[in-house]
Amino acid sequence: MTVPVRIATHDDLPAIAAVVERAIADLQRGFLSPQEIAASRRFMGVDSQLLRDGTYLCAVLDGQIAGCGGWSWRRTLYGGDGAGDLIDPAPLDPATEPARIRAMYTDPGFARRGVGMAILTAAEDAARAAGFRDIELMSTLSGEPLYLRCGYRAIAGQVRHADVPLIPMRKSLLG
Repeated sequence: MTVPVRIATHDDLPAIAAVVERAIADLQRGFLSPQEIAASRRFMGVDSQLLRDGTYLCAVLDGQIAGCGGWSWRRTLYGGDGAGDLIDPAPLDPATEPARIRAMYTDPGFARRGVGMAILTAAEDAARAAGFRDIELMSTLSGEPLYLRCGYRAIAGQVRHADVPLIPMRKSLLG
């Protein structure tokens, strides 16, 4: 099944916020404790800079937003609008630095239907077209299986932010 992906707009924010909340609450169960899920809400979420940059995407299935995520040419590796010190809007150099995959969430009602893969592929294609040779992300434990299937590899062991385990990962965009 082909999952249609488009650039997200500010009008999509309420639906995206609902997807993010459902994904954090439901898809992390089995990977994180209830305390870790609660802690993740302090820094995860929508980064509206991606919307302003036109690099945030959403997948639409059955007439609703099934997932969201994007890429960035800015230094921020992870974290939503409320992430404080994690946010760094400085630009990256595509010749020497990797682009970032950011704010990937799938609505639990659409999990395992190709939503994450479709968004990830579109984001990688856009980063490649912008001249980036590599791309990196900070994965949750629940996201790691998707990223491994898509060719990402851990570049360090698990790190913790706000007591939440995360995995830094990278992929070459050159083929």
